[in-house]
Amino acid sequence: MKQVYFTIALFLSALTSFAQTETEVDSAQLQIQEIEASLTYQYGEITLGNGLAKITVPKGFKYLDPKQSEFVLTELWGNPASGSTLGMLLPEDKGVLDASTWVFDIEFDEIGYVKDADANEIDYTELLTTMQEETLEGNTERQANGYDAIQLIGWASNPYYDNDKKILHWAKELRFGEMESHTLNYNVRILGRKGVLMLNAIANMEDLPAVKANIPLITSSVNFEQGHSYFDFDPNVDEVAAWTLSGLVAGKVLTKVGFFAVLLKFWKVIAVAIAAGGGTLWKWFKGRREEEQTVYVQEKEDEKVTN
Repeated sequence: MKQVYFTIALFLSALTSFAQTETEVDSAQLQIQEIEASLTYQYGEITLGNGLAKITVPKGFKYLDPKQSEFVLTELWGNPASGSTLGMLLPEDKGVLDASTWVFDIEFDEIGYVKDADANEIDYTELLTTMQEETLEGNTERQANGYDAIQLIGWASNPYYDNDKKILHWAKELRFGEMESHTLNYNVRILGRKGVLMLNAIANMEDLPAVKANIPLITSSVNFEQGHSYFDFDPNVDEVAAWTLSGLVAGKVLTKVGFFAVLLKFWKVIAVAIAAGGGTLWKWFKGRREEEQTVYVQEKEDEKVTN
């Protein structure tokens, strides 16, 4: 996420370099503070997905509801709208526009009951090689649609499956385009009766120690409600997913286009939004600039009339 806010910092610097006053730069920073102040965080026990699961917000964290989380993901961070988030967790001492922030976005994928018989048979080294090749192949389509290429550097944290708790988690190190800062894609899947709860960390590689240290705390805070857990599966009425654990890690549950859409969804691209003329902050900056230009032109016209 730091590359995103580094871009904002550069933009603020650019305002100053174009003979902008300190007041204008302060106003931009005030806008960021106002956005943060407009968000309402929650604590305690919270129901997810109309009774699907519940989360007890762990100590040191705060929760943002689905509507506000969608706003953050799309309007502030420039990601495509999905409408699928169940909310997000972030450290209590950070805001969504802090340069050092990181969050866990929560979603549910109703793919059915995922059998875990292959848990001890997966060759994750071979799987990584396949994923890297497929990522490169998909870049042609990504770039044709105006997005940067993705490079899957490798495992940031090796895949691990907790057979007792039915929780799978792994982390990938990604590079988008020519960005120097690499992105951390930490994935947690909690297997349930009708699908999987997905907790995806949105962070940078330097956040890996903090994210990884909090995985046990985060996973223990989320639980399926009675009737929705993995152990409530009824083979007589419930649908079995077409995907296994290795498929979840590789993203095989989605089409190739969908797979990269998911990666993009967790890519902090406010820098791209700025360049493209989109996003809340850019619109605000652009509006200020156009207003100032209008005033400047009017002043020049008034001077001509006076002279």
